[in-house]
Amino acid sequence: MEISLSGGRFQSCLREIRKRARDVDDEKKGIKIKKEDWEKLHVHIASYNNFPTAAGLASSAAGLACLVFTLGKLMNVNEDYGELSSIARQGSGSACRSIYGGFVKWCMGKNDDGSDSMAVQLVNESHWDDLVIIIAVVSSKQKETSSTSGMRDTVETSPLLQYRAQTVVPSRILKMEDAIKNRDFESFARLTCADSNQFHAVCLDTSPPIFYMNDTSHRIISLVEKWNHSEGTPQVAYTFDAGPNAVLIARNRKTATLLLQRLLYTFPPQENDLDRYTTNMCTSDKHDHGSYMLGDKSILSDAGLQSIADVEALPAPPEMKAPNQKFKGDVSYFICSRPGAGPKVLTDEGHALIDSATGLAKGV
Repeated sequence: MEISLSGGRFQSCLREIRKRARDVDDEKKGIKIKKEDWEKLHVHIASYNNFPTAAGLASSAAGLACLVFTLGKLMNVNEDYGELSSIARQGSGSACRSIYGGFVKWCMGKNDDGSDSMAVQLVNESHWDDLVIIIAVVSSKQKETSSTSGMRDTVETSPLLQYRAQTVVPSRILKMEDAIKNRDFESFARLTCADSNQFHAVCLDTSPPIFYMNDTSHRIISLVEKWNHSEGTPQVAYTFDAGPNAVLIARNRKTATLLLQRLLYTFPPQENDLDRYTTNMCTSDKHDHGSYMLGDKSILSDAGLQSIADVEALPAPPEMKAPNQKFKGDVSYFICSRPGAGPKVLTDEGHALIDSATGLAKGV
């Protein structure tokens, strides 16, 4: 799909990066561009997501952060990540955090023009490398209410938002920072789940109410809450952004395998998805949209799920009161990941999405 970059958010990012552009002189590639020439040059951008767009999984944050980072590299911009995060924020608020890797805080700032509203990295991705993230993609469909319009309506109509912003969030952020720095998973999980639930309570408090989650989202929450309660301490944290898809954070890889077993027991593939599960579970093609598991597929082997027969043989979790209740096909697919390093330049030309000879997306 080809889109224009004429929209205000894209243009803001382009304008701010061009302001900071510098001369480029690459003798090896025979490229010489003067600073003032960047105002007249056009760019052709190709991007690829391995997760749904506009479905509540921060696709705009990832896309705009990548756009700003890449344009900065292209135009030889000499700004620190904090300044780049401030530019990315103008494209998508959450994009400012995606400029960094690891755990990142978005600082509100005090200036009326928002110029000092930027992100700071609390710790890098190696600080808490035990964590494993499993994303349950419930729906790839574009959400009915966009994040931008939804937040605008919430600001205008929700009394609960004012209480949340003024009373809850400031102290919760400090507690979350301490939990991350101390690698205190129990506090981290309780804060994460509570904040997710309150965010969606604010959505319901909006007029008209905004329904981002669905029945499958609620069942995933119930699954995690029952397991955490039965263990006496949190094993997994859940969080839902502006959509029905669950981001589940396990305290370590062993816990992640137990989580995946519970998820696949409760939400097994439909019959017509069995081949997709079996055929693709061991492949690692980065453009493999057909898989039932994307990202780190080795988690399936670690969980003892080498085939669909292994999924069908999974025992009911001991904390489950209705063990025969299953919801086939209610989760489209899973993504296994971990805290990442943020944007990076790939030097292997084989990863390029643009044909260096034509300047167009490959395959066009």
